[in-house]
Amino acid sequence: MGSASESSAPVPRLRLDELLDELQARLDSARGTRDRIHSLLEAVLSVGRELELTQALHHIVEAAVTLVDAEYGALGVIGEDQRLSQFVPVGLSEQRIKLIGALPSGHGVLGELIRHPEPLRLSRISDHPASYGFPANHPPMSSFLGVPIRVRDRVFGNLYLTEKRGGAEFDAEDESVLATLAVAAGVAIDNARLYARARLREQWLAASAEVTSALLSGKEEQDVLDLLVARAAGISGADLAVVALPLPDGGALEVRIAAGLGEQAHRGLVLPVHGSFVGAAVLTGGLVVSPDVRKDPRITSGPPRWEGLGPAVAVPIGTTEHRVRGVLMLARAAGSALFGEEESGPLLGFAGQAAVAMELAERRRDSEQVALLRERDRIARDLHDLAIQRLFATGMTLQGATRFIDHPEASDRVLRAIDDLDETARTIRATIFGLRLRESGPAATGLRSRVVEVIERAARTLGFTPGLRMSGLLDVTVPAEIADAAVAVLEEALSNVARHANAGSAEVTLTAGTELSLTVTDDGVGLPAGGRRSGLANLADRAAALSGTFTAGPRTESGGTALEWRVPLANEGTSGQPAQ
Repeated sequence: MGSASESSAPVPRLRLDELLDELQARLDSARGTRDRIHSLLEAVLSVGRELELTQALHHIVEAAVTLVDAEYGALGVIGEDQRLSQFVPVGLSEQRIKLIGALPSGHGVLGELIRHPEPLRLSRISDHPASYGFPANHPPMSSFLGVPIRVRDRVFGNLYLTEKRGGAEFDAEDESVLATLAVAAGVAIDNARLYARARLREQWLAASAEVTSALLSGKEEQDVLDLLVARAAGISGADLAVVALPLPDGGALEVRIAAGLGEQAHRGLVLPVHGSFVGAAVLTGGLVVSPDVRKDPRITSGPPRWEGLGPAVAVPIGTTEHRVRGVLMLARAAGSALFGEEESGPLLGFAGQAAVAMELAERRRDSEQVALLRERDRIARDLHDLAIQRLFATGMTLQGATRFIDHPEASDRVLRAIDDLDETARTIRATIFGLRLRESGPAATGLRSRVVEVIERAARTLGFTPGLRMSGLLDVTVPAEIADAAVAVLEEALSNVARHANAGSAEVTLTAGTELSLTVTDDGVGLPAGGRRSGLANLADRAAALSGTFTAGPRTESGGTALEWRVPLANEGTSGQPAQ
């Protein structure tokens, strides 16, 4: 009996040790599960605090790698074409990423998750039918775990993990943890996108307010368009920004402003409405988007000019499709992200706001023009009712006093004074006639307005606006034939400056008296010795045909050119018939 009890005593102790070991294992497992749950909750909270989208994506991958103890992780964002438009890797050094080259676009196993957005767990990547290997310089990867990330019932992208540390495989618990993190990631990404959208709209509203303020404060339209281009390109991250304005006939658009990548190939182009990207925005009256402007089928005319560019968007600047004031086009470099709905929507509102501001500015200018015309009428009435009448009365008084003057020299001086008063009265009458001209009258095509139009056109090719000084009764005393010749001479002279002078500034002076004098000077390289002067010969011929003179020479000893064109004016130019 005693020996039997002694032999049976160790059995309960062994069983107790096994139970204690099992209990310890379960406690360790529970503690591990508790720690993992705490880590998951901490990761969820950490991911949810991030508002910048790029930082949020990187933070999600880092949290996933830590939670499931993986060596490598990545988040792929799915684009509109069901390919990866963005890829955020973790675990690879910058040097390794450069050696690998182009990041994945959605082929192989990664594409499998795009086509079938369900969790995917593999012990060996190479065993999957969709796998076709890794590019050169890519680190070896065996185990794989991937889960989709959904944002508002739409698959935003996928979370990929490879190479569980210690050579183990990813298990069902890893998949459950990663799926839970993906749900939190979807919420975080949605918040970050909403925040980015709100900031983007705030930037567009601030830019609209700045453009509106500039227009209504009286700034030149060219300066406002420059501001519009700068703000639109800066906010959208565009590499090229273009503004095209419709020509009077409505069948074509002229590229007034081009800034950025390849700007020289666009600036100054005249493009048809049918067959151009900017024209497509006019025809549709709304937003036009292209994933690759180099291959856009709507572009059928114009010289090649899209080298190096890819995604593009164009939007009309106008309140209605029947009143398009211009087109704003933005393009990014080839390979860049497409213009998404978050960016395109505010752009349409920005262009519409700019159009409203331009409309208000035009109405303000019209009001100022009406006020100016009324002021001219008042000045003309005052000159006629007061100045001319007093001059006439003074002349009559002097004429009557001549019979009381005995000294011949004094009498002669009084008679000359009477002639001067008559000449002054005629000049004032001519001035009154000029003041009373309306836009529908001869002033609409008068010499002054035509010269201003030539200057404005020349500024687009020169890159700067020439200075302009005008004096005399140009719309009254200059006959139509001489006015036409003067405009042609000015166009030729400024064209020569643009093509040959390499100038940074130019000055135009136009004066009407006994003769019409037109002077054009620049600070360019000067006239070449022995060079072709066929253009100058044309200017000389025009002067000679009107009994005038033409000279061309250096402006100063240090350089530049001075052209002077003079033509005598007929006496009948002051008869009250203005040049047409």
